[in-house]
Amino acid sequence: MEIDTRQASNAAYFKTLDTAGLRREFLIETLFVADQMTMTYSHIDRIVVGGVMPVGAEVVLPDLGKTYGTSYFLERRELGLINIGGPGVVLIDGKVWEVGTQEALYIGKGAQDLRFQSISADAPAKFYYNSCPAHTAYPTKKITIDQASPQTIGEAKTSNQRTIYKYIVPGVVDSCQLVMGLTKLAEGSLWNTMPCHTHERRMEVYFYFGMQPDGVVFHMCGQPTETRHIVMRNEQAVIAPSWSIHSGVGSQAYTFIWGMCGENQTFPDMDHVAMTTLK
Repeated sequence: MEIDTRQASNAAYFKTLDTAGLRREFLIETLFVADQMTMTYSHIDRIVVGGVMPVGAEVVLPDLGKTYGTSYFLERRELGLINIGGPGVVLIDGKVWEVGTQEALYIGKGAQDLRFQSISADAPAKFYYNSCPAHTAYPTKKITIDQASPQTIGEAKTSNQRTIYKYIVPGVVDSCQLVMGLTKLAEGSLWNTMPCHTHERRMEVYFYFGMQPDGVVFHMCGQPTETRHIVMRNEQAVIAPSWSIHSGVGSQAYTFIWGMCGENQTFPDMDHVAMTTLK
């Protein structure tokens, strides 16, 4: 498995990038490849992002200890995944976990043997995952969308009514620093996370899905007074440093998964940006 490594980028360097440069540094274009595991390793808070799509064969987490300087991948890491495809199975050190569509699985530090399967090759599972460093081993736990902590915010009149499903957050799942969830936009709403914010204490990755081939999301990024955008297509992810806004507007309906790691897990800890401030 080839690992795509991304170095950290500061705000001054960000200003020098053209469209190709922005996409090279922050966009993850391909996450799902049949019978493979993809992996992008970002130096921004050491997050790892990728996808697993077993179709005709079981996908096994390869030996990555040398790459990460440990005996095995999750020796000093935790991992969260959300299945956006058909029903699947994750085997963790021999224990079977069934993970249905839009169900999540938190995998604690210390898990060694990870194997991924689909129930049907005609409707393969698509396990989107985030992983970050961990100092404590918390129990592995499955979370259904009904168990996630829902929060509906925004309004139809501002085209940003949405429900946030918090899968891996304090009170739902114990984790070291990983926070992860899924946001569904209401019919007719196209904006996410607007009004926008930054959070100096956490980085974030957005993964957009549920779009048709001709659909796009214009993902806003950069410092609040010097914003840029990256055009996102179906099943692509984008890395947001802590100093960058992270918001988007779609040409059609979409859903997105957000994942954060950093100093804290306090979901409301955001530095809100007034609409009059944006440039």
